[in-house]
Amino acid sequence: MAEPGPGAEVTALLVNWSNGDSRALDELMPLVYGELRRLAGSYLRRERSTHTLQSTALVNEAFLRLVNQQEVQWRSRAHFFGIAAQMIRRILVDHARAAHAGKRGAGAVRIELDDHLAVSSQSGLDLVSLDDSLAKLAALDERQARIVELRFFTGLSVEETAEVMQLSTATVKREWSSARAWLFREMTKA
Repeated sequence: MAEPGPGAEVTALLVNWSNGDSRALDELMPLVYGELRRLAGSYLRRERSTHTLQSTALVNEAFLRLVNQQEVQWRSRAHFFGIAAQMIRRILVDHARAAHAGKRGAGAVRIELDDHLAVSSQSGLDLVSLDDSLAKLAALDERQARIVELRFFTGLSVEETAEVMQLSTATVKREWSSARAWLFREMTKA
């Protein structure tokens, strides 16, 4: 499946960068930085107003970690944002754990599970709890946990997730539905 427009340009730059062209990284940064910033902003808007992590810091940290992924052979824009999902998740969870290291729950970073996980908008969820639940899901079904990570933390579409994971869109839809239901049960049980 060929990517139209800017996606194709991002893919070409990623491939060139993987092949050692350092100039490709310079051209790539402005193309992906805005999207990373948009993703970071959407996560940080769900957190409490006193949260100290800023979207610029989150994006810069994620981008630095992505740049240091020298062993990765970038395949596409979707693959890049799939890896970005992992980086953003790790940064947010590390920050949340540090914020409430004194006792469980104190100062927890709160996020809302929106339509991405089809949970009632009234349900608040702390990021550490989500990470713990995703770790449990990964122990049961690593593919479903990866799909959640790609869809929730990066906002990839079903089609982009299918491309990154080299699965059919029907499989991603089925696994996504099952994972959402499992996470909802896991995170709402008393």
